[in-house]
Amino acid sequence: MHDPSTAPDDGSGTLFGLDALAPGPPAPRPVAGPLFRDSAAARRLLPVREIHAEPAAAASERGRQVIARFPEARVVEVDSHWRIPGLHGNEGNVDRWVRVKGETLVLGERKTLTIRPNGRSADWIARGASNGCAMACAYCYVPRRKGYANPVTVFTNMDRIIAHLGRHIARQGPKPEPNQCDPKAWVYDVGENGDCSVDALICDNTADLVHAFRQWPTAKASFATKFVNPDLLALDPRGRTRIRFSVMPPDDSRLLDVRTSPVAERVAAAADFLDAGYEVHFNLSPVVVRPGWEEAWAELLRHLDDVLPDRVKRQAAAEVIMLTHNRDLHEVNLGWHPRAEEVLWRPELQQAKRSENGALNARYRNAVKAAAVERLRGLVAAHAPWLRIRYAF
Repeated sequence: MHDPSTAPDDGSGTLFGLDALAPGPPAPRPVAGPLFRDSAAARRLLPVREIHAEPAAAASERGRQVIARFPEARVVEVDSHWRIPGLHGNEGNVDRWVRVKGETLVLGERKTLTIRPNGRSADWIARGASNGCAMACAYCYVPRRKGYANPVTVFTNMDRIIAHLGRHIARQGPKPEPNQCDPKAWVYDVGENGDCSVDALICDNTADLVHAFRQWPTAKASFATKFVNPDLLALDPRGRTRIRFSVMPPDDSRLLDVRTSPVAERVAAAADFLDAGYEVHFNLSPVVVRPGWEEAWAELLRHLDDVLPDRVKRQAAAEVIMLTHNRDLHEVNLGWHPRAEEVLWRPELQQAKRSENGALNARYRNAVKAAAVERLRGLVAAHAPWLRIRYAF
């Protein structure tokens, strides 16, 4: 049967007018003191030198905001944010993998706004306000689709993105029964292909999303992050945004989570974000099977138990996500970070699986994965029994 919730949205059939879906006044900002996104640390992560922009995106209010933030950057007009000569499909960019992420931005407009069902991390996966990331996690799946480069693409038509979300939420009505995503609210993942905390260093897209979800009592936004951005503490989400701090053993993170916030910093930020009005969950992700992995995860879980206050523990939940790698990304990583492949590429433990888009992925063999998931569940029960596992995949 045709599901109207996943149909392309032309703006018709909404239960209320677009004026009711407008994001409203700007999200609140700190009363005093500079924003973190204007700090030297933020500039080090994003020393933008070149902005590739579709004409309509550059001319938009959000596009002008981004360009103004990086006044020294060269702006290059492009026909499409997906097809940029010299950026996408250029194998020479492997040697500049990390530099491209920090020095290059792309501005485009979201053309397709279909929202698809999920049921694991969220009830629905929304089309996000960005694609790509300034960080350089060696296992990230997004660059597999972007061709030897994965800078942040900022989508500037936020009014259309938010209006589409609002119409979709209205069509769902109240959630009829609890599920693993949330007992009461429909949960929308708004950051599947990027990191909303990093996006907030570039423009107000993340602030607009957080502010919009404050208006929708039947829904929550959700996004995973590996970056602690204190500017998000001022957005007043009022419990309608779930932030999921991704964590892994620090030694694994130092090897694989290139350019991210240290794991201890992510954990330490949990209470601040809870107090600021966010729901705070954790992603135990990815779980990389390598010599000593069990002891490393046990140590991390003991750290969580030691430092997190009770108010965080009472509302916390976690997702367990085993590593999925990719043959093409393996080849790319050999060109810029071969040490990562010593733990990511384990043919003796992995099996090939063709993804829906035709990519050849490498996942742990069924027996290996099942044993590892069961072992990690046991470690959580032993060292952080308060941490409810919403799902393991």
